Parts: sequence; C-alpha cells; structure tokens
Amino acid sequence: MRRRLPVWVLLLCLASPFTAGANDFVSQHPDVADAITLLDLWIDEQLVYRQLPGLAIGVVYDQELIWSKGYGFSDLDAQTPVTSTTPFRIGSVTKVFTATAVLQLRDKGKLRLDDPITQHLPEFKIENPFPDAPEITIWNLLTHTAGLPREAAFPYWTDHEFPSRDELVAAAATQTLIYSPGTEYKYSNLGVSLLGAIIENASGESYQNYIAQHIFTPLGMDSSSVDPTLDQSGSLAKAYMRRQPDGSRKPMDYYEVRGMAAMGSVVSTVEDMAKFAALHTRQDNSTADGGVLTTSTMREMHRPQWVYPSWSGAMGLGFRIAPRNSDNTVSHGGWIGDHRAHLLMVPDKDLAVVAMTNAGDANPYTFSYEALDLVGAAIATGPAEQPAESEADPAWEKYLGLYSDPWGWEYRVLILGDQLVIYSYDYPPAEGAKDGVTRLEHVEGDKFKMAEGEYVVFEMDETGTVERMKRRTDYLFPVN
Repeated sequence: MRRRLPVWVLLLCLASPFTAGANDFVSQHPDVADAITLLDLWIDEQLVYRQLPGLAIGVVYDQELIWSKGYGFSDLDAQTPVTSTTPFRIGSVTKVFTATAVLQLRDKGKLRLDDPITQHLPEFKIENPFPDAPEITIWNLLTHTAGLPREAAFPYWTDHEFPSRDELVAAAATQTLIYSPGTEYKYSNLGVSLLGAIIENASGESYQNYIAQHIFTPLGMDSSSVDPTLDQSGSLAKAYMRRQPDGSRKPMDYYEVRGMAAMGSVVSTVEDMAKFAALHTRQDNSTADGGVLTTSTMREMHRPQWVYPSWSGAMGLGFRIAPRNSDNTVSHGGWIGDHRAHLLMVPDKDLAVVAMTNAGDANPYTFSYEALDLVGAAIATGPAEQPAESEADPAWEKYLGLYSDPWGWEYRVLILGDQLVIYSYDYPPAEGAKDGVTRLEHVEGDKFKMAEGEYVVFEMDETGTVERMKRRTDYLFPVN
C-alpha cells in the first residue's frame, strides 16, 4: 500500500506538478494545466507501484518546452532527485541524430541516398548468398532494409566490449546477408554503425565531432555528448537493472560503444532533447535552429519510406512512423546500459514528448504516450476562456487533500477546471490518468453527487476542518 512506502516517495507524490518547466502557456490554458495535473498524479502512482528509480519527462509545443519534471532519484543511495537537466543515455534514439547528419550531408552534396555504401566505404565486404541482389545503399541503411544481420560479429551485449570502427568493418566480411537488400525490413545496429563510418568519410570529421559541431552546437544542446568524458559519465543518472523478486536492484556499470557510436552513444537531457524535438516539429523555414535542416528535408525524413507488411506503420529516414488515433506519430526509442528513452512527435501538430528512465524494466513509452494523449488533447481544444460563473467555488479549497480508508487505499480530492474531483490511487494503477477520476456535482453545503448517482459528503469538525469524507456508506479520512 502507498502508506507503507518510504517517506521520500510520499513526499514526491505530494509535490506540485509544476516544479520545473512550466511557463505562461500552461498557466493561461486551464485545460492544459488540468491535463498536466492528472498526468503528474498518474506518473507518481506508476513510479510508486512499479518501484522505479527515476524518470524525466517533457512536453514540447510550438517550439517551446511547455512543461517538464523529474520524478524519483538519479541515485537511490544518495537520494539525488531527477530533474529535467539530469543526463541520461538515450541509446538508439541516437539513430535519429545519425539520420539527421546523413541528410545534412546529402543536402550539402557530399553523398546521395541511393549511393552504394561501398562508394563511401570501399573496404566493406559481406558474404552475399543472393546472386541477383542489388548493392546496399545509404537509403537501405536508413530504412533498415539492407538485409544485414542485426549486430556486428562481436558478443558486445554479453561482455560490453565493443569494436573499433575498423574492427567493425573488417569483421563484416565474416558475416552473411540475411535478406537481399530492399526486400525485407530488419532492424540493424550494424547498419547504422556503418552510417557513422560513412558520415566520417563524407565529412572528413569524426562522428563525435560532426554531431557536436553540426547538430548539438547550433541547437544549443550544451548538455549533450556523443562521447562523454569520464566526468560526464559520472554525472549520469545511475542505471539500475530490473527489480529482483526481493525488491532489490543492482546498478549497471557504464560502458562505451566505441566504433558503434552512431547506433547508440548519445547522452542528453530532457531540456536538450526538447530543442531537437522543436527542430523536427518546426512548421516553417526559419533559420532559428542555425540551419541544421530545412523544413522540406525534415518532412522527407518523416514520410513513410518502407511500409511494414502489417500496415501498422512504416520506416521513415531514421524514424519510425505509426498512426495513433487520428495522428501520425514520428518516433524512436532507445535502451542501453539500462537507461531507456523515447522521443515521440506529432510534427503536424507541432507537438512532442521526451521521456527518459534509469531502469531496465522501466518502459518510457508508457509515460510518453499517456502524455501525448492527455496533454495533446487538451492543447487541441485551444485556449479555454472560463466565464466567472463557471469557476470553481473557492469554498471547496477546504476539501482538498489526500484521504485514506482504514485499509490503506488512498484518494486525492482536487479541483479540475470548475469541478471538484476525486482521484483514486488504484493498484495496479489505472491504464490511463483519466480512468482514476470521479467528478463531483455540487448539491448543497458539503454534499456532492457522483456521476454514478450516489453521494459524497464532507463531514466537518467544529473548526470547519474536514473530519472525514462519507462516500456512499463508507468513510475516508484525511491523511495528515
């Protein structure tokens, strides 16, 4: 039960949803503020129930980080809180930076997407059992249709000893194509790592320097790195392996990916990733981003290039594309060293969510999709102008707070818009933040009616303080 959890967790659950990143947009849009309040309660509930160490999340709209917050801890022993500036490894989200670099070089005339990769990487060889197969192109690598094995010829996910660039390319000669290029989708870390080598050859710069100078610097991503120094890696949120049956977690040591940097080496923060998301949701041809990419090139990256046979989605150039409700989402997830991240965007609505976690069993998609659905829907309603007669009664302030029954089940009374509501902490938590909400209609005095037709009555003591809340025939008591 929640009441038996550590005090630090309960304090987090009582924190304001606007501890970081809130701005005038949220304060001026009541529907958005209410959505964030619900999202905040729900995220707290999820972390408590799942006993996750930490999460950082942010929502980007109209080129601005309109809200962000850190939950839990970046270091459980030191109890260092996560914030929107806490650095995390973003794993395969790195691949969208690699794709951005390739498209930059294409626009500069340094390469073409239909170039055979051997034109830029002549030393590359691989066993090809398909005599009529076309050559592997840069486009194939970007869309994961090269037919390459998923991994290079090393057991690096076992021993965390990654090859250099030269070792990676040389070892490819010992491997065999799985499919003829351009016939099947097959995700490949090897393929994207080869893109890193092509970027180096086409630009004359190291992959690390190219990404830093041509993407991070112009976007002002000052807390991001492709090749973290020892000091920078020490400032990362501590990574934790999955929770064991006894509730314990072991830390995961940091490891470098060396010559495979292009597939998963970037370290970043929610605030920095919000700047990258703003670039990829830009609606005009402004040069505010320092000329990183033209809008037309970004739109090209976001268009379906290879549709999955299931018709459930597609690959763009470096991005995954999938329908959600009435929108097309453009995204990429990442998982490395038990840091997990998700960049989720709806470019047509100038909307994006970034989520980062520091546990192998923490799924950032859970949080990013709920944020997109909840906050995105509120943004879509437009500015909410509430007339004075529809405002919540100030007298209801005395009801607000956390309540519990004698058996440890908890409920929070709060105001959303012009209504008093009860948010139920369920175990397991509700699938969506809205699912835990019961809206109350004022009847008279301290009496309210639930949508189901039964009543809630706040019983007051002689000082005018809530002594208990009667819900139907049972009682809930304020938690001090």
